[in-house]
Amino acid sequence: MCGIVGYIGPKGAVPILLEGLKKLEYRGYDSAGIAVIEDKNLELRKAEGKLKVLDDKLSLEKFKGNIGLGHTRWATHGRPSDENAHPHQDCGGKLALVHNGIIENFQEIKRNLEKEGHTFSSETDTEVVVHLVEKFFSGNLSEAVQKATALLEGSYAIAVINQENPDQIVAYRQDSPLILGIGEGEYYLASDIPALLPYTRRVIILEDGEMVELNRENYRVIGPGGELLNKEIEEIDWDLEMAEKKGFPHYMLKEIHEQPDVMRQLLEKPLRGSEIELPEIDAILKSQEKIEKIFIVACGTAYHSGLIGKALLEKATGIPVEVDMASEFRYRSPLIGENSLVIVVSQSGETADTLAALRHARDKRAKTLGIVNVQGSTIAREADQLLLIEAGLEIAVASTKAYLNMLTAFNLLALKMGDGDIAGNENGELLHLLREIPAQVEKTLLRMEKPVRKAAEYIKNWDNAFFVGRGLDFSLALEGALKLKEISYIHAEAYAAGELKHGTLALIEEGIPVVALLTQESLLEKMISNIQEIRARGGYVFGITQDRFASRVAEEVDFLFKIPNTADIFAPLLGTVPLQLLSYFTADFRDCPIDQPRNLAKSVTVE
Repeated sequence: MCGIVGYIGPKGAVPILLEGLKKLEYRGYDSAGIAVIEDKNLELRKAEGKLKVLDDKLSLEKFKGNIGLGHTRWATHGRPSDENAHPHQDCGGKLALVHNGIIENFQEIKRNLEKEGHTFSSETDTEVVVHLVEKFFSGNLSEAVQKATALLEGSYAIAVINQENPDQIVAYRQDSPLILGIGEGEYYLASDIPALLPYTRRVIILEDGEMVELNRENYRVIGPGGELLNKEIEEIDWDLEMAEKKGFPHYMLKEIHEQPDVMRQLLEKPLRGSEIELPEIDAILKSQEKIEKIFIVACGTAYHSGLIGKALLEKATGIPVEVDMASEFRYRSPLIGENSLVIVVSQSGETADTLAALRHARDKRAKTLGIVNVQGSTIAREADQLLLIEAGLEIAVASTKAYLNMLTAFNLLALKMGDGDIAGNENGELLHLLREIPAQVEKTLLRMEKPVRKAAEYIKNWDNAFFVGRGLDFSLALEGALKLKEISYIHAEAYAAGELKHGTLALIEEGIPVVALLTQESLLEKMISNIQEIRARGGYVFGITQDRFASRVAEEVDFLFKIPNTADIFAPLLGTVPLQLLSYFTADFRDCPIDQPRNLAKSVTVE
């Protein structure tokens, strides 16, 4: 998501800020800006688009100021534009502030500030923060920041400079990362370690509620109660490539571990209150009574998310749903019209077949909804409505965090279109359980690594593997098999468990690995019967189930993975984690090029 960089020291700030922002590009952004103080004048330069646009602007000027802030913005409140880009200023133009995160109560604060005479020039939630700091500023910037942040609700990291004091930066963290870099007679701020490594490897990682004051001689870290903290300086021994991977050996593993955070990002706004808020799809909701059929169109992993989306939407709305591979959609002459809703799903928003399906749907006057990860992509621009999955930049070709957030988006969509009810589950109960899922994903990651490594050591020696499940578990099994194929080059196939006796059992031989998903209570006994058929023919079964079913399942499988308890409809959000890790560690044991598997590309822009 957004990125912050700050610098104070003897060097020119602008090149350092730009280089730091380049190191944070992987976080995803749609505009960028910097603020520097030069001769006690505050200079701001901001630009929509990539950093090159900002760089080109700055190349015409020769700022020599040696204190400044930089920012890359991923739009949340307000469209991508020069006006909405950070840094933001107060009414007097003396303060500049950058911010990552979301201020949940910004509208109330903004109304009160406007009554007091403050004027705003952007659509962002961020701008209220700099005006709050202005309101409380009476010569002490740190005190003003403390008073301002006491009124904020949400997740944020901020940094502020004041042109009347060109020797100070004040920054504060609450639920959004912020790191202090310590150099020789100079100090740095950044959202992530890669931005600091060209300049220093000595860092202090700020915790929630902590504020840091930087000046040219020293720094101070102040705790939530105003106490001065003596925090340990950490030495980072990563090279730059490792830093971008946050110390993980591959981007894929890093992205698997980012899933709790990106899921929280996606859920944060819709789940603020007692009901789901999805203003992005208001037009669809207003015309929902006229929708006679829903089509979900996608490719690969996105297609697999659509299979789960179909089940959720049908249960929630009672509207028939069809799921199509985008490469086949147009060529079967689908019966769509103005009372159809066509949902197209794509991580990049540029997938050629999916884009063609979207245009075909629009030609047929169908309503269209894009579920994508890249704001400003072609699908994002051309779909009637847009639901961003907020997964951030995904570098590994095999999608993990984008897939999980696609599933999350379908859950939100189904709950909203079903007025909070899916298959008889009450709204309040489901929203409570959905809020818990990011923490449960974290718990699953912690408990899974050792057992999954052990399972992967077994699977790595086989040329074939099978994945089986029923209902939602079958749709998830398809994704598990795809992941193993993509990065380990083991031939893997997924089957609906009830279809085994219709031919697939002929392929079961002694010891062959079979991954069985048993997360759905209503299908548990039937799945156990299917597993017994597999084991009777020599198959070696790895079971994935919820904790509450573990005692029943354990005696039926050879190896058991347990995920935390949740509503059955949410189980795929947790069940995908062991499948991702299993494919990753299997590929790692086989020395495969995990992040860039042969013959595959991240964004497929040809048909």
